[in-house]
This record gives sequence, structure tokens and C-alpha cells, in this order.
Amino acid sequence: MEPLSLEQAKQKVFSILSHNRVSLTQVHPSVNCKLKRLIDIAGALVGLSIAALVAIPVAIATQLDDPGPIFYSQIRCGYGGKTFRIWKFRSMVTNADKLKHLVHNEAKGGIFKNRNDPRVTRVGRFLRKTSLDELPQFWNVLKGEMSLVGTRPPTVDEVMGYKRHHWERLNVKPGITGEWQVNGRSTVLDFEEIVSLDVAYQKKWSVIYDLKLIFKTILVVLAKRGAF
Repeated sequence: MEPLSLEQAKQKVFSILSHNRVSLTQVHPSVNCKLKRLIDIAGALVGLSIAALVAIPVAIATQLDDPGPIFYSQIRCGYGGKTFRIWKFRSMVTNADKLKHLVHNEAKGGIFKNRNDPRVTRVGRFLRKTSLDELPQFWNVLKGEMSLVGTRPPTVDEVMGYKRHHWERLNVKPGITGEWQVNGRSTVLDFEEIVSLDVAYQKKWSVIYDLKLIFKTILVVLAKRGAF
């Protein structure tokens, strides 16, 4: 199956929203918080500076391991169901999306996870273990499509299978990190547990709580916990 274009994804999500008569009119206080946005911009500039420093070594290693694009992009759903293109350093083989149906899904519910996904390259496994593959997402943060801290950004396929209570995840901007990332990251294989963590974040949210999650994320990344 060919990946959806951004416009096709927008139409698909809008159709799902209309069909299920889902209203996402409630504005979470984090969405319009100027201090949170200021922290996002500052963090994004720092993150992009780090990305620029490692981009050339990552590009060389990627080309030697599996020639092809350095970056990988995918359509995700953000605040209010708005679609956007998320960016990462490529960690899988170039035709990974077409091979997805050959890989066993170890997760429960509306997500796809495999601890030993054969599509991940040798360099890609290192990038994931160190979370370096996530660095290009700071561009999404700078553009305002994402936040440093938020909920996990779902794919269009995930949203297509949403039940009514799942839509609450889209009441805030998705984040590079959040409750899901600091509480197991990729080891959390139950979709309903991820939804619960995302909803819990919204209820606990404050700028101070965001800062605590950022600090915890740094510790998790340094310890290389929960990534594969």
C-alpha cells in the first residue's frame, strides 16, 4: 500500500471525524499557554542545534549501512485531529512500509510494535537506542505542530480504528516526550495503557509538570531505557 499524501490524510481524518460525529472543540489550557510555547521554541532551537551537529555523521553511517534517504517522514495526527508530517532520522530499510505486513505485531490494540523488527538497520538500532532518531522532530516543535511534552502522535491508521474515548488524546498537541515515553517507552505494548497515560497527562498538566517530564526524559534517554 502506498503511503498517503498529506492532503489524502487530511481528508481521511476529516471523514472519520464527521462519520463518528466527534467534536474536539474543548481547548485544553496547555494549547494556548504562552510560557509552554516559549519553552517549546527554546527547546526546539537547542534540539535542532544538536541535530545539526550529528547530521553529517548520521548521514554517512546511514549511507554505508543502507543507502537511501537520511530522513524518514510519516503523516501523523496532532491537536484536534490536524494532520502533519513528522520527521525522523531514518532507522529502517528504505522499503520498510511495504514490508510491514510481514512483521509480527507484538502490541495489543491500535498500535504496531515489534521488539526485534527485522526492518531496523544496524545504524537504526543505535539511533533508536540513543533516541538520536527523534532529533528532527524538534523541527515539528518549532513549527508548532508538536510540543516538547505532550501525547504520543498517532498515525492515520491508528485514528481510523479509534473508539469515542480515544479521541481525548487529540485535545492537546502531541509531544516528543510525555507520560508514555518516561513510563516504559516502547516496552508499553498495550494501546489502552498508552491512551490512559496520555489522558492522565492532560489531567496533571502544568508548566512545572512539563519540566519534570523533560528532566525524567533526559534521565531515561541517558540510561537508554525502553527503546528498541
